[in-house]
Parts: sequence; structure tokens; C-alpha cells
Amino acid sequence: MSISSATGWPAISVADAYARLTAAGSPFETALRPVRGQLLKTWAKGPQTMRDVLGRVREHGDRTFIVLEDERVSYGDFHKAVAQLAAAFVEMGVEPGDRVAVTMRNLPEWPVTVCAAIAIGAIATPLNAWWSREELVYGLKDSGAKVAIFDPERLERVAGDLAGLPDLDHVMVARGEGAAPLETLIGPVAGWASLPDADLPPIDALGAEMDPDSAATLFYTSGTTGKPKGAVGSHRAFTSNILTQQFVAARAFLRRGETMPARPANAPQRATLLAVPLFHVTGFSAILTPLMFNGDKLVLMRRFDAGQALALIERERISTAGGVPAIAWQLVDHPDREKYDLSSLERVAYGGAPCPPELSRRVREVWPHAAPSAGWGMTETCAVFANNTAEDYLAKPDSCGPPTPLGEWKVMRPDGTEAPTGEVGELWVRGCTVAIEYWNNPAATEETFGGGWLKTGDLARLDEEGFAYIVDRAKDMLIRGGENIYCIEVENLLAEHPAVDEAALIGLPHRTLGEEPGAIVRLREGGAADEAELRAFVASRLAGFKVPVRVFFAGEPLPRNANGKLIKAELRERFAQSEPA
Repeated sequence: MSISSATGWPAISVADAYARLTAAGSPFETALRPVRGQLLKTWAKGPQTMRDVLGRVREHGDRTFIVLEDERVSYGDFHKAVAQLAAAFVEMGVEPGDRVAVTMRNLPEWPVTVCAAIAIGAIATPLNAWWSREELVYGLKDSGAKVAIFDPERLERVAGDLAGLPDLDHVMVARGEGAAPLETLIGPVAGWASLPDADLPPIDALGAEMDPDSAATLFYTSGTTGKPKGAVGSHRAFTSNILTQQFVAARAFLRRGETMPARPANAPQRATLLAVPLFHVTGFSAILTPLMFNGDKLVLMRRFDAGQALALIERERISTAGGVPAIAWQLVDHPDREKYDLSSLERVAYGGAPCPPELSRRVREVWPHAAPSAGWGMTETCAVFANNTAEDYLAKPDSCGPPTPLGEWKVMRPDGTEAPTGEVGELWVRGCTVAIEYWNNPAATEETFGGGWLKTGDLARLDEEGFAYIVDRAKDMLIRGGENIYCIEVENLLAEHPAVDEAALIGLPHRTLGEEPGAIVRLREGGAADEAELRAFVASRLAGFKVPVRVFFAGEPLPRNANGKLIKAELRERFAQSEPA
């Protein structure tokens, strides 16, 4: 979608655009339906469950679905592998509601295992492949996974702990040894074409109740108390993103006084360069699910490298690229950018971390034919809840946009009253795409989802059109290149070091990642530890992205308020610009 230079924008208000696009008879018609005790807006048309999406996948036949280096997988062959593995799961005793954990980097086997689990009513449980051994073991134990499928690196990380997980009945590995090979069930990727073209196992025979609001996934998010929490997502939450993406494009055309043109049947296949992990809701919900339904091409990278990404954009004629702002920065700033033909780009999308207005200007300057796009969402909203694109984004580059037609939001004061337009408060949201609950954690569920509204922890203000501006976070959290880091988790671990008396984590500004973690510690009397030792101590227990990049040492007690809470603003002022100890 390119941006028009037509004058007189906007031709129509946001409210009028929503009213027209969601009216009865429209492709984006909405309907009120009961969802978990509330009447919420849903799409009246479109796929309702992930099995509906898989049915569409089969229809795409020989179109290219996944590209990873020299591997190319068609939609038809992908569906064969999903059907084969789903039947194997049933033979293994996997029942509706059982958790199937998937822990691997972005491989073609990742969506096969996740879709096969969801197709039989099981709850797909993607675990963060960047997690440490302790974090992965926690996720497997907390979810009560019955089946776990790893890549070799992740399996090696936890192999010695699997015998201590009483719920885990089956362990498999893709492309490796040390457990039952996944290839014995579905063969290698190159052999999927030879699998039988079978139907998915009949859901009725499995005793599953697969309605749109039943559980489909369990994605873990970092926890404010130091332990990750599993957010349970419904089928509707993920299938809704399919029409949401199309709606956002239609809204942009309507706002400039145009009608979104129909895509010609012989148009080139759209392609997306995936530069974010599939184990995040952004990768799975906002990118993979709509792409599968639409029959687009997904291009994977073993590890993101901006130079390789530019070459892939040219080779695969990528139409959508981006991810988190750090990735967009690397693409626009790369010294070899002009050596490649990047004319296929239609959209440069990013989210998951603060997006500085300068980034939208740079994208527009470098690729005037491509629409910059930024969104807002979280694990608990099952990906995109709001989106800002095209002229709206250029006019309001510091806003994440208005909510989708399926979502509502409001800004709340600390006293529980709603804040007026322009006033900053905590952003509360609700909608049919919000997670059902936190897995096995009723107290946290009530605290975050109680009353029918999700308390996001983001501080925001709304303008007259309903666009949100995220100004800070109420929760003590950093976002490093799209990865959430709850400070308490790192602080608690540092406090376990025998030489540390107290510790605080603050965000250090970073141009492309947004911010990085920096630790401030005060050592016990007589205690001794240096920066390298403390960083290694954290790295031994937590994922690499949570390890402080710098450690500062304070010679006096850290500043606290009357309630004993660390005064982070004072610490940031004192240490954010300091040299490392």
C-alpha cells in the first residue's frame, strides 16, 4: 500500500470510516456476541477457528508458503505434514486441552507442530527459545506440558531436567538427536511432498468443543513477581487478526477518500520477511496466521542480519518487512541499502517497543512507495490491538493509532475514575481478542483482567480521535528490542548473590533497541564482586536479553520512598549517563 499525495486529507473522520467499513453487508461487518460473560464486538464474517484457517491453507495448494535458505515448502505439503502430525498426536494419547510445548527457533517445523496441536483441540504452548535452562524448565512444569518438541540447542539446554517433569510423557527433537526424532512422524522437510494428502482428524471424534472462544494457545509473558505468566488465547483472538489487517488497509484508503482496490487474481504473491520470533504473539498472531489464510509467502532467517535481509528482500520480492523498531532502523541505516532492488516493499511495519517519530520519517524518506506502520499490543491482547499507518502515522508518528473495531480502551486515573481526553493515566482495554486468563493463576487473573477490562500497565493519553499515545509504563518494566524485561526478576536474582545487599534495574537509552538494562548494586559490607562476575551470575539463570549490559556500584543505600519502593527516576538521572564501574 503506497501513500497518496492527494490534498484534503483526511477526507473522512475515523469514526465515520469505522461506521462505513463495519456496516451490515460490509466485508468488515461487526456483530455483538457473548464472550466470557460480556457482549463484545466480533467480526460477523471470516474464519472463526484455527481449523478454518487450516482448511484455507489446504486450498492454496502448490503456492510457496515457507522459505528458509534453500528449503521451500508449499502450502499443500505443509498441510500434509500438519495432518500427519495431528494424527500422530492422537495416537500418542494427546487429548483436547492437553498442552503441547514447542521450543525451537524459527523453522518450518515450528508452525507444523503448533498447528497440529491446535487442530485436535490441544493447547499449543510456544516457549521462548531465548530462555535459560531454569526458565524453560519452569515453563514446561507450569504448563503441565504432555508433549514437548525441541530443536537440538533447546533440548541440550534442558535434557537433564526432563525426567523430573511428571506430566511430560513425550519428548521429540527436530533436526537432532537425544530424543525421539520428529522426522519419524512426518519425515524431513524435503519429504513432506511425499506424505499422504489426508484430512485433519475429525474433531467430533476427539470429544473437543472447538468453538471460537475455546483455548488454543498458551503464550508466556514475563511476570512482575519474577515468574512468567501464561496467557491463554482463544481461537477467535488469533483468527480475528486476519480481517483486522485488511481493515487497517481499507481504513487508510477511505481516510484519503479512496476505495481500496481489489487485488488482481494474477498479482504476484505477497511475501513477508519474518524478523521476529514465532514464539511471540506478534510472530504467530499478527504475521503467521493472516499470512497463512491469505496464501502469502513467509521468508525465515536463521539469524537476523540486515545485509542478508536486504538481499532477501530483493531475491524473494518481499512486500512486507519490519518487526521491532530496532530492525527497521538497521534496514534504513545499512550502508549497502542502495545496492539492492527494494522496489517490491509495500509496507514497513514495526511494534513491540517505543517507536520514535524520527523512524517514520526515515522510512518515508528511504522508501516513499512503502507505507510505514506501527502498532500496539501485548501478549495479553494476543497481538495487534491498535494500528497506525499511512497518512495517519505520518501526521501522528508518536501515536500507536486507534483501536481496531473489535477493541475498546479508556484511560483511568489512580482513583478509579476515567480520565478525560488528553490526560495521562493507565490504559485499560477490552475486546474479544483479549486473553482468557492467566494459566493456573487466579490471583493474577483477577488483578489484571478483573471487571472485564485488561489493566495494561501502560500510561497513555487519548486525543479527540481516539488515538493513543503511550508515554510511560506503570509497571516496572523495560522493553529491549521488543523483549519485555520485568525489573523485579533481575533485581531479585542479583539480590541472591552473596556479595549484593540491594539492586535496581534501570533502562539505558539505545538508539535502535529503545533501551537496554543497566544494574545498580550496593555490595554488602565486606562483600566483593565486579561487573563481569555479576553479569555472569545473571546470565547463568536468565535469558541473555535480560542480562544487564552495564553494572554500576553505589556507595550508599539506594534511594527509596516512604513505602520502601526504589525511586527509579532518581537512579536513572544519576546513572543512565555514567561510565560503567
